[in-house]
Amino acid sequence: MPTTDHNTAATQTLAQLPLHAAIQASVHTLWQQAGLPAQALQPGVLALSGDGTAYPSSFCIDVAAPAAVAASGLASAWIDQRRQQQQPMPPVNVDVGHVLVECSGYFTIDGEQPNLWAPISGLYACGADLGEPGWLRIHANFDHHRDGVLRLLGLPTGAATPRQAVADALKGWTAQAVEERAAALGLVVAAARSPQAWQAHPQSAAVAAQPLVSITQLDSGQPAAARDWPAPARHRPLDGLRVFDLTRILAGPVAARSLAAQGADVLMVNGPGLPNIDAIADMSRGKRSALLDLKTPAGQRTMAALLGQAHVLLQGYRPGALDALGLEPQSVARLRPGIVYASLSAYGRSGPWADRRGFDSLVQTVCGINWAEGQAFGSAGLRALPLQLLDYSAGFLLAFGIQAALYRQVTQGGSWHVQVSLARVAQWLQSMGQRPVAAAPAPAAVPPEAYLETMDTGFGRLRAVRHSAVLQGLPSGWPHAGQPPGGDQPCW
Repeated sequence: MPTTDHNTAATQTLAQLPLHAAIQASVHTLWQQAGLPAQALQPGVLALSGDGTAYPSSFCIDVAAPAAVAASGLASAWIDQRRQQQQPMPPVNVDVGHVLVECSGYFTIDGEQPNLWAPISGLYACGADLGEPGWLRIHANFDHHRDGVLRLLGLPTGAATPRQAVADALKGWTAQAVEERAAALGLVVAAARSPQAWQAHPQSAAVAAQPLVSITQLDSGQPAAARDWPAPARHRPLDGLRVFDLTRILAGPVAARSLAAQGADVLMVNGPGLPNIDAIADMSRGKRSALLDLKTPAGQRTMAALLGQAHVLLQGYRPGALDALGLEPQSVARLRPGIVYASLSAYGRSGPWADRRGFDSLVQTVCGINWAEGQAFGSAGLRALPLQLLDYSAGFLLAFGIQAALYRQVTQGGSWHVQVSLARVAQWLQSMGQRPVAAAPAPAAVPPEAYLETMDTGFGRLRAVRHSAVLQGLPSGWPHAGQPPGGDQPCW
């Protein structure tokens, strides 16, 4: 698989192409890089509509996310055709506006829209008292991350410390100094960089050397058709596919939810006491949710039994974090030959930052997207993308890569490892180029009714955005209503 995207000239013209043509071109590139059969992408199999004007950005967010959704949906359609042994392949409908609304993460519980950001999360000016101005982004949605940053800055821990106290403290710190100290403590902050500064960083080169969607073979073995998957589909492309989901924040759950939307049996497993973000109510749609303590012998035995019947393991832990539990790729492949092991990371699996924690907003800041977006809008400061585009695009790409690996397992045999990183997705987005923009109003507070659905869940009455890849002629909806962690038993 190639390790880089188009050459510079080609990527600059991608931003200049008509929107739907740019999406089609991106989908064909993703399909080719994943090693999927070119004949599957017949004219008319992907029907595009709509635009991204509701979410203005200088970056091609209206190309990247829809291309990732379309690739995942087309992979599901291709699997459905093979399982049903029918012609033609089900057409896939993708509305660009619908995709971006899905990426907005909009939802309400019992009519209330949660505030998904902690009070001290966000961008801060740094270094004013030192004559070294810069910008820093803090991610403090988890209490232990918040308290760690407050402790580092010499401030009282807890929710009572106001944002202004953080801003005042940072006047005496450079952004780089906070980033380095915080990283050593396992905290999640990021110093803002220009695109040029990020390109000069050694981690940028390490990320660029990795494929956008890496699909590698862990071992050889019999194709899946010789054991238990795929069987003829009953209703949906991924009926019968068992996905063991160990992810919590945000791209990994998006990937698992996208597979559930096409019929996969997703078992989301949390550890007792692990914190979760409020978006778990939205991300639990289509999944069953169990608690399992993997640090106990009983939990490990249950985990081994579940993995023995799983087809996909999806995880987003830092490199090495799962080794002590026997859940690194090679050990899982020995336990369950033929499995597809999917890994999500912030900065990839090599380079000096390979073990560094990160989230969408931090990666946007580090790699220069916030800087370039601010420049494009004529702002003196930084400007975030209007959506958590890296998280959602990475999730859709991971769902696509998992399905591409399933195809390889069926045709070639063996166990497979799929890897996607937020930083590599950021480079992919940047490689598409930027467009001129003008200041525009904020997106509507409530998405169009046509994109929303309502369902009763274990969290309450959920109003949220339907999945945006629609396969013609196949049922839509979710296999399960979402439940809080522990609402379901740890079994298939």
